[in-house]
Amino acid sequence: MEIEVNKEGKNSVEFVIKGERHTFPNLLRSALLKDSKVKFAAYKLHHPTDNQAQFALSTEGKTPKKALSDALKRIDADLSDFKKEVKKAFK
Repeated sequence: MEIEVNKEGKNSVEFVIKGERHTFPNLLRSALLKDSKVKFAAYKLHHPTDNQAQFALSTEGKTPKKALSDALKRIDADLSDFKKEVKKAFK
């Protein structure tokens, strides 16, 4: 996975997640939208076989970089919880 920033402003950023289709970008979008400071988070693929997700993020009262960092922490915590539940379920 590689990230290429296309546009960066005080409250917005647009970037490409190379090598990704829907799995990670959708997870990231979902985690970002749980933050009340995130006003817009979306991604798109230009073509059905494309493997580069175009991502757009807009915030208010928090920098996009901080919003991304917080979302990644939420994802990490969710995955840790899921791992614990899987271990319990498959003893």
